[in-house]
Amino acid sequence: MTAGLVPNVDVVRPTCAPLPVLVHVPHAGVTIPPHVRAGILLDDAALAQELRRMTDHRTDVLAAAAVQLGAVTVVNRLSRLVVDQERFPDEGADEMESVGMGAVYTATSDGEVLRDLDEGQRDAMIAEFFRPYASTVAGLVGEVVEAHGRGVIVDVHSYPREPLAYELHPGGERPQVCIGTDPAHTPAWLGRTVAEVAAARGLRTATNTPFRGAYVPLDLYRRDDRVMAVMLEIRRDTYLDEASATPHAGEAPLQSFVTEVVRVIGHRQGDDLH
Repeated sequence: MTAGLVPNVDVVRPTCAPLPVLVHVPHAGVTIPPHVRAGILLDDAALAQELRRMTDHRTDVLAAAAVQLGAVTVVNRLSRLVVDQERFPDEGADEMESVGMGAVYTATSDGEVLRDLDEGQRDAMIAEFFRPYASTVAGLVGEVVEAHGRGVIVDVHSYPREPLAYELHPGGERPQVCIGTDPAHTPAWLGRTVAEVAAARGLRTATNTPFRGAYVPLDLYRRDDRVMAVMLEIRRDTYLDEASATPHAGEAPLQSFVTEVVRVIGHRQGDDLH
């Protein structure tokens, strides 16, 4: 493991023959720097509860074996309560702003006040945490594309069995694996491949429900069609106890699933890429 180009980011590079794949794990972290904690209005118990609800627990573990196949892996160790790297940073550009959960959260998952920021403080958070991270990931994806002529981002998340209050689409299907796609960066073969790997393991899938989209760094988003992306949203009860965030026997099969997705995607070429 090597440190990233910015603090609290782990970048793991393969020592074997590389694949045209970057595995991205943005929400497994729980680290909150002291100066950020000082601006969060929750007491310690309430903050611990919010971290339990909002952290994609152990998704770094689910993705850990991908590097052994040749995928670069990026794990964000900062909590998404610091900034959410997968939101659009410009105010008003992300639908989650409507519930106080844009790039810089101002509300909790149940609608309570998380922090009170003016525009200058928000801009400072974006400058300190969001943009350096996005630039780092964009550079790594660029390296993959330069080496292979293409690059696939496999974006690994998890979500709770029952909807949280902040969710904008709580009535949607909640399969064991939600496949998130982007109209510009997820070709049909990519989503289909994930569904086929899941089906072979008896995992039920649905596309873009209850969450949709797939991460591409802003420097590359809708700008480079050699960059492809797919999101794996894995329902948490399939691999851990949600109340305690401790893994159960389902974790190993789900790690195997993520690893197999990376393997199959990484070896697609020629006529398979359509």
